[in-house]
Amino acid sequence: MTNDTKLIKIADYTYTLPESRIAKYPLEARDTSKLLIYNRGTLKQNKFHKLTGYLPADGLMVWNDSRVLNARLVFHKSTGARIEIFCISPAGEQDYSTALQSKGKTTWKCIIGNLKKWKTGALTGIFNIDDKEIKIHAKLIERGKTEHVVEFCWDYTGTSFADIMEHSGLTPIPPYLNRESEPIDRQRYQTVYSTVSGSVAAPTAGLHFSDRMLQTLRQSNTETASLTLHVGTGTFQPVKSKHIGDHIMHTEFFYASRDLLMLLKKHAGNITAVGTTSLRGMESLLQAGIKAMQGETQLDAPQHISQWEAYNRPEGISLETVLDFMIEESDRLNIHHIHGKTSMMIAPGYPFLLPDRLITNFHQPGSTLLLLIAAYIGDDWKKVYDYALLHGFRFLSYGDSTLLQNS
Repeated sequence: MTNDTKLIKIADYTYTLPESRIAKYPLEARDTSKLLIYNRGTLKQNKFHKLTGYLPADGLMVWNDSRVLNARLVFHKSTGARIEIFCISPAGEQDYSTALQSKGKTTWKCIIGNLKKWKTGALTGIFNIDDKEIKIHAKLIERGKTEHVVEFCWDYTGTSFADIMEHSGLTPIPPYLNRESEPIDRQRYQTVYSTVSGSVAAPTAGLHFSDRMLQTLRQSNTETASLTLHVGTGTFQPVKSKHIGDHIMHTEFFYASRDLLMLLKKHAGNITAVGTTSLRGMESLLQAGIKAMQGETQLDAPQHISQWEAYNRPEGISLETVLDFMIEESDRLNIHHIHGKTSMMIAPGYPFLLPDRLITNFHQPGSTLLLLIAAYIGDDWKKVYDYALLHGFRFLSYGDSTLLQNS
């Protein structure tokens, strides 16, 4: 099955997306976006705030609680040249929490705009944080092909790097919006339930939820849970290869609790994933459990899920079996969470263990996210996208959404 998947032609998973259909700005109210409901071949539409009317009672909704960093820091050389440093992820062995709470110095992997103007020497910027002027020095310590390692030092050690980003960084809106970030993006390119800082792109299916929607979910007896998957710039990386097997999938950090395992077991058969990142995070979590069942890893160790390994899962393995093992193993090891990195590719032929429904936006032509949708609902992805284009739906990060149901 893996070999068949690797031979998929990316040209078979594209469509024509007019520039006019890309939503450049969010709607005034989050939950007034359109919702396209796909249920085993049938299509209808409504407003997003009517979502609960299409969900079975007593289900579980799982979302990604990752929070977008204001990760773009702008420096100027003495010549006036503008250098933008886009912080992607902590360098070395530091995790996100440790790197963000660093005071005085930290090192990050970065994408650098106008790199050709930064040949030698440190850059210095003066940023105003809580009415204090803080001088920040950026030193380029390692050059790479696309990502480079930058060391940041600052002279006010009572300030964390998270404070610097929050007050002085720019929101990393998607490149296909073809505009600079604006004040509205600080709030609206962020889900209302985001809590764990680390993403450089929003888990956009969650952007439709409002505080009113969260209250409606509680009243409808829909239980909610979260996991963390820090979304990287790779989510926008175009597939340049002819066959998907030649594309190198990006790697992202994930974190999930034992409590989530218990809820997945309780609601098995009635689970809704909010966004492709939530789905990818849950499938990566279960793959870690399968590897532990086979003696390839321990759940208390950092996990690494490679691009294709899930396609070689043992036949006959069930969601219940995996969850029972993971819960028992978590108790034996006295651990309360499982974490690691995932490079999982979900494309047609992928052996899903969950969920039963997926809420997601409309994705770019020829993207790995569109391949995930095709893996989930088969060739009907064309039917869904044709309908959306015909009926005036807005596309991509600030666009409208779909509820895909296969059960």
